[in-house]
Formats: sequence, structure tokens, C-alpha cells
Amino acid sequence: MGELRAEIGYSERTEKRPFFYANAHEKDFVPLAPVEVEIRDARGAGCSLDVEGFTLVEHKSAVEDLTDLDQVMKVHSGEIAEMLKDLTGCDHVAMTPMGILRFSEKAGANEIHDNSHPARFVHVDMAKEAAAGMRAQAAPEGREVLRSAQYNVWRVLSDPPQDVPLGLCDYSSLEEGDLLDCDAIFDPLDGSPEWGFPNYLLAHNPAHRWYYYANMTPAEALVFKTSESDPARAQLMPHGAFDNPLAGPDAPPRISLEMRGTAYWFA
Repeated sequence: MGELRAEIGYSERTEKRPFFYANAHEKDFVPLAPVEVEIRDARGAGCSLDVEGFTLVEHKSAVEDLTDLDQVMKVHSGEIAEMLKDLTGCDHVAMTPMGILRFSEKAGANEIHDNSHPARFVHVDMAKEAAAGMRAQAAPEGREVLRSAQYNVWRVLSDPPQDVPLGLCDYSSLEEGDLLDCDAIFDPLDGSPEWGFPNYLLAHNPAHRWYYYANMTPAEALVFKTSESDPARAQLMPHGAFDNPLAGPDAPPRISLEMRGTAYWFA
């Protein structure tokens, strides 16, 4: 298992509540305080969804071009739902069928795609109470839910090595007070109304353990937990993009796809 050192986008504690936009990052108030940390290659480390909060699986899509978001919605969404059922043993998965494409900056594609910048500040996809409300809202009617959890499924569509990989903070290394309240604001490029929800940034703690998966391929999927009803299990996974010092200047720009699903276990 290899390792590297790179700057991770931690945030400072401030009296003013931070916020960030999906597209108009010039309007963000994110008090960044980057720290260089050791980031371990998680391949072979045996990381799990319920302890560290993330894992890597082999998963190949029947969709030849996963940048085709219409086919992602029609076909790939169902593939991810089945994969999550197999991986977690849950009874039902409610998918957010829309995929999110992201591009490293040197691809020059960010301005023509909605919400396509790599998030270089460490964050959690949704705050605890808001995520619990979303899980409840998407729950199937007429079924008693014993447990629910939200997952982000992240995959690269570009060849290795990744110039801007995804860093993951081991949930079991978090301590009380490390997560900082903030707001995520979505400002769609089509001019539809802005909307948002509470989120978290991450304050530095030297106890944090950081991981990434080196040289990912499109036939793999990184699954991480974004919320969970069982407080004894990993949840609220901090993550963020970082510049890979092992990727040379000729490394292809990262292209990645995110899919989100909520898993339910019934009585």
C-alpha cells in the first residue's frame, strides 16, 4: 500500500457561516486553511462502508459512454441501484437518477457543464438532519423501515493516473467538533431558481487518517456513505479533491461521474 503527501482543503472556524455554490465559486465564502497530510492508497487496506465509510468495488456499466447523461439516467441509474443492493444487502434503493459529471480544471470543460468543478474544499454531501429528512421523504410507502443510508458512487471515466483524485477521511478518525456547519447552494446554469441545504466543511485535526484509491479505472466504483440512520455505523463522510503529486504533467485530465442512492432495510 503506497502513500503520498498533498494539501487537503481544510477550513478555518469563523463566526460567519460559510457557504459555497455549485457553479459561481467566485461568490463562495469558504475560509480555506489547507494542510499537507499523508494520504494512503486504500487498495488492499480492507476499508469498509460501516467502519471507515468507503470501499472500492469492481463494476462495469453496459453504457458505453457514461458522459451521455441521458443514458446514465435511463440505464446506469438502475445498474447502480442493483449494485448497491448487492453490496449492502438492503431491500430497496431509491436513486437520484441524474448523474453529475466533474472535470479537472485542465480539461477546460467546467463552464459548459452544470456543477462540474472538483470540490477542492473538504465537505460532507449533506448535514445530518437534512439528510435524515431526505431519507424519510424518499422512503417507500407502506413499509416499516428499520434502517436507511445514503451513498455516493464515484467513478472515473478517464484513464489513470488521476491528476485530481478524490481524498477520503476515515470516519473512525473524526472527533466531536471537527465538522463545521455551512450551506451548499445550487445555482443551475439553465437559470432555474437557486436552492440549497445545510452541509459541513472540515476543520483540521492531526488525528485524521486520509486515503485515496490510486489509478482507478472506469471498471471500478468508489462507494462512500453520506448519511446513516444507525449511529454506530460510519456516516457523514468528509471528502475532497486534491492535486496528485505522482501524476505528471502529461496525465489525462480527470473526468468523473457521481451517482447517489438511498438504501432501505425493511422490517
